[in-house]
Amino acid sequence: MSLPNELRHRMPPLQGLYYFYQAAHYGSFKAAAEHLHVTAAAISQQIRLLEDWLGTALFYRQHRRVVLTPEGQTLFEHSQEGFKHIQNGVWLINNDPEPQRLSLSTLPSFSVHWLVPRMTAFRSEHPDISVLVESKNELVDFEQSSLDLCIRYGEGRYPNLTSQWLMDDLLYPVCHPIYQKEHQIFAVEDLQGAHLIGDLLPDMDWERWMSIVGVQGGSTSLVYDGASYVLEGALSVQGVALARHSLAHRFVEDGTLVRIGNIAVRPNYSYFLCAPEGYFKREKVRLFSDWIRRQAAAFQHTRPADLVIKEA
Repeated sequence: MSLPNELRHRMPPLQGLYYFYQAAHYGSFKAAAEHLHVTAAAISQQIRLLEDWLGTALFYRQHRRVVLTPEGQTLFEHSQEGFKHIQNGVWLINNDPEPQRLSLSTLPSFSVHWLVPRMTAFRSEHPDISVLVESKNELVDFEQSSLDLCIRYGEGRYPNLTSQWLMDDLLYPVCHPIYQKEHQIFAVEDLQGAHLIGDLLPDMDWERWMSIVGVQGGSTSLVYDGASYVLEGALSVQGVALARHSLAHRFVEDGTLVRIGNIAVRPNYSYFLCAPEGYFKREKVRLFSDWIRRQAAAFQHTRPADLVIKEA
């Protein structure tokens, strides 16, 4: 049988082709339907559409089973090879070239102030996995790198990547105890007399935070590009910083920074684990993802009990 010229350069209905392949493999519409979790009628309908498209029968319908016609046998042999190549391609995408080496990319601020202090625990649980942590603000092109996973702070919508929610955060003002004493900044209402340290990240905007809380503040005369610099400004007695709880918690705990008031705003952004979907099937990525989710869940309990949380 030869196809008309106009059909040689067109693909047949792919769903019908896959249903045909499964039915030919099992020798039964019913068995193929059970494997694909669809009805036997759906299998029959798709194969009939494929036969109409090809202009030839692919099966001899017999009682309780089907037998390939010569044309069906030809198509089965070629489709079997084709689906094998597709499966091999999927395997290559999901295959882990370095199963004992985990490469991560995350924000510099999150890396320094949250992740790195906890990495000893991961290394203790999985001493056979070596870890490389890259600190970058930009989302990585996985096709051009050897990275396994990214941790990002945002809305979780990144092209061609699967994003899995990790944890939410809170925003509240902090400053150095010396600055607090010198400027008498003890409540959010006192922010009118403070030098506010700003961040270029939209979610860290002072005006937005104060609008939600319902207070007024001083001038934002110092702005940094990055949460780590903002925190360093507060640690250097430069003013009051709007900080994420995930980054400022350890400084507040040891008294290096003090929290102003008891009001926090839940931001629009959250932390996400991001990678091509197949990467999450890698054993080392699965182990790290399970571990960091446990760490994130435990961290949620560090929120001060007296905090009044306002939604953005």
